[in-house]
Amino acid sequence: MRPPSRSARGPSRAREPVLTTPTGEPLVVWGDWSARYDFGEWHPLTPRRFGPGVDLLRLTGATRFLEPQPASEGDLERLHERSYVDAVKAFSIDPDRPSAVGIGPGDCPAFRGMHDASAAVAGGSIAAMDRILSGDAEHAFHPGGGLHHAMAGRASGFCIYNDVALGVARARDAGHRVLYVDLDVHHGDGTQALFWNDPKVLTLSIHESGRSLFPGTGLLSETGGPDAPGTAVNVPLEPYSGDASWLEAVETLVPTLAEAFGPTMLVTQHGCDSHALDPLAHLRVTTAAYWRADRLLDEIAHRRSDGRWLATGGGGYDVYRVVPRAWSLIWLAQAHREAPDEVPVEWRTRWADEAEA
Repeated sequence: MRPPSRSARGPSRAREPVLTTPTGEPLVVWGDWSARYDFGEWHPLTPRRFGPGVDLLRLTGATRFLEPQPASEGDLERLHERSYVDAVKAFSIDPDRPSAVGIGPGDCPAFRGMHDASAAVAGGSIAAMDRILSGDAEHAFHPGGGLHHAMAGRASGFCIYNDVALGVARARDAGHRVLYVDLDVHHGDGTQALFWNDPKVLTLSIHESGRSLFPGTGLLSETGGPDAPGTAVNVPLEPYSGDASWLEAVETLVPTLAEAFGPTMLVTQHGCDSHALDPLAHLRVTTAAYWRADRLLDEIAHRRSDGRWLATGGGGYDVYRVVPRAWSLIWLAQAHREAPDEVPVEWRTRWADEAEA
C-alpha cells in the first residue's frame, strides 16, 4: 500500500478566525451544472442521481438553493498544481489525447468540457464555505461535492478537482481550525494528503480497509506529517462491518477528537457507499446509522464550532434506494427536523419507472 503523498503544500500563514454566529435554513448547493460532471453512460458516478436526490430534498423541505460560479484557476491552484490544471484543460478540448495525470480509460476518463464541469463542482464547495464564513449560512450542504480522491497533481477515483479540500483550505486561510470528517467507504486519501503537514486541519476517515478496497491506503499508522503529528486519523473497517462497528467509530472518535483539537469549523464528507446496498464496496451500514451520525455531527458543530458546518455528498452508487434518502437525512439533521419513517408517496411514484429501468 502506498503512503500518502507528502508533496502537498504546507500550512499558510492565517489571520485570526472570523467568528460569526450565522443563522437560517441550511443552504443547498446545486445547479444544472452538476449534470455536466459526467464520465459517460456506463460510469458508476452518474449524474442521474441528482434527479431523485434533489427532488427528495425539495419534498423534504429544502427551499434555499445556491447555484455558484465555477472556481477560478487561482482558486484551483490554491491546492492543485498549475501544470495539472493545464492538463485537465487540455483533456477538456481533446479527450482522446494519451492518458496522463490519472486521466484516461478507467476511473477518470476524459470528456469534453471536463475542466469547466469539475471547476463548477469545486466552485460549489468554495461558495458554500464563503457563505458560512460571511455569516450568511450556518450550515451548507453540497450534494455533488466531496470529490476527496483528487491529489495536488493527479486525478483519482472519479475525482478531478478536490472541491471539499478547497473548501477546507478556504476556512483554514480565514484563520479557522478545521475538523474534517470523511465517512465515505473509500479512504479520503486526497484530502488527507493535501493537509498531511498542516497543524490547522485534522482529518478523520472511517472507511473500508485498503486491503480489500480502493485506494489501498488509510492505515492506522498514517497519522500526519512532521509538522502536524496526530492530525490524520484513520479507522479501516473490515469487509462486511455493519452499523455497530461503524457507529462505534463515529460516536467515539468524533466527539473525542473535536474536544482535543478545538475546531472552529466542521467540514464533512458523507459518501453513502458504505451502505449495505451499494454495489462497489463491502460494508453493511444502514440509513439508520447515517441518521445517528448526521445528528451527532450537527451536535458537534453547535457545541464546538458555533454551528459552522459544510457537508458534502461524496460517493454512493445505488442512486434510487440509498442516495436520495441519505442526502435528505443530512439536510434534515442540519435543519433540526425529525426524519420521517418513509419517503413521500409522491417521490416514489415519480421515480418508480426510472428506478425499475
